[in-house]
Amino acid sequence: QVQLVESGGGLVQAGGSLRLSCAASGITFGINGMGWYRQAPGKQRELVATYTNAGSTNYADSVKGRFTISRDNAKNTVYLQMNSLKPEDTAVYYCKAVDYWGSTSWGQGTQVTVSS
Repeated sequence: QVQLVESGGGLVQAGGSLRLSCAASGITFGINGMGWYRQAPGKQRELVATYTNAGSTNYADSVKGRFTISRDNAKNTVYLQMNSLKPEDTAVYYCKAVDYWGSTSWGQGTQVTVSS
């Protein structure tokens, strides 16, 4: 019912910045929260940051102070501003949405590569 499309990934040098966007479409009125996850080669998918309708946010310890999640409810879009990028941030980044009825939607992912 909810479709998610990520954009903004790319190749950057260590210390650089990227801004990811995730646009939700379809039946979006029931979205409770949105967030970002990532999956590096050979690793499991892990939480990066989340943002609820109440304005609550949380971050993985590895990105605190460097990444910022924001949400534009009018546009049903969530953003991830990534600063001071490190090679270990290299991963496919996935957008996630959760609604009030317990359903979860995932985007297809966008590649972020940080070179040393």
